[in-house]
Amino acid sequence: MGKAYIVDAKRTPVISPLKYGEDGVMVAIACMKRGMPINNIIAAMPGATAPGPIAGSLSLTLAETLSTLVMTNVFELGYPMIFGNWPLAIDLRTGAFRGGSGEMALLNAASAQLSNSLGLPSGCACSMSDSKSPDAQMGMEKALTALACGLAGGNMIYESSGMMASLLGASFEAFVMDDEMLSLIYRMIRGIEVNEQSLEFESIQSVVSDTGHFLGQPETMLSMERDYFYPKLADREEPIVWQEKGSLNHLSRAKSRAKELLKHHPNYLTSEIDNSIRKAYPILL
Repeated sequence: MGKAYIVDAKRTPVISPLKYGEDGVMVAIACMKRGMPINNIIAAMPGATAPGPIAGSLSLTLAETLSTLVMTNVFELGYPMIFGNWPLAIDLRTGAFRGGSGEMALLNAASAQLSNSLGLPSGCACSMSDSKSPDAQMGMEKALTALACGLAGGNMIYESSGMMASLLGASFEAFVMDDEMLSLIYRMIRGIEVNEQSLEFESIQSVVSDTGHFLGQPETMLSMERDYFYPKLADREEPIVWQEKGSLNHLSRAKSRAKELLKHHPNYLTSEIDNSIRKAYPILL
């Protein structure tokens, strides 16, 4: 099976507001000639390269992403392109990028809905925390933006796992935390299955007139594995059990898990190549 490549986001053919960039267009055409799927990303910023009002910003970025889709089809009809319309939010007081803001969540969730309404695969920007360490702020911002895009029907999310400091850094602990956070979001996106088996009418009748609980019902055991996600990192112990195990917080558990994972890595390089790279660069791992 051949490898799949994605065009780098920095080479998007469109430059906001509403202009084609010659170098970006040429790169996209070159990639198309080589059969590389295009991941077009419009990263306009409301108040800077897009209108300040959220509705106006969404209108502009949608038009820009559509213009890239049109350009792609002009050169090759039906060529695969991910509809990456993800407007970025900035703090209008300072001009600084704010990837973990509520506006970022709203903009990209709305963008996913717009893309899906056109029957196009949508790409969203989310989980870009502005926090500089894996802390409560990081958890709040990542969960907020990722959940919004997920529930809005986003098909693909970018810059998510491990990313922090407004995309200026990444963290091993954050990768571990985000893996579990995104698993919880996937569970929510899956929703609730409604059918005769899941409604449990006969089971309810039996329990009400007998034991008064559902612990022994066969459907309970089935739903235990089917309907629920069980985190391995997040703590769900009783307070006394948590204290007996060392009173570790989420970050401490994530550090331990990350160190454990880093012990097991494939050796893609020979020792000679690895040594030559380490002599040339200050690699700390």
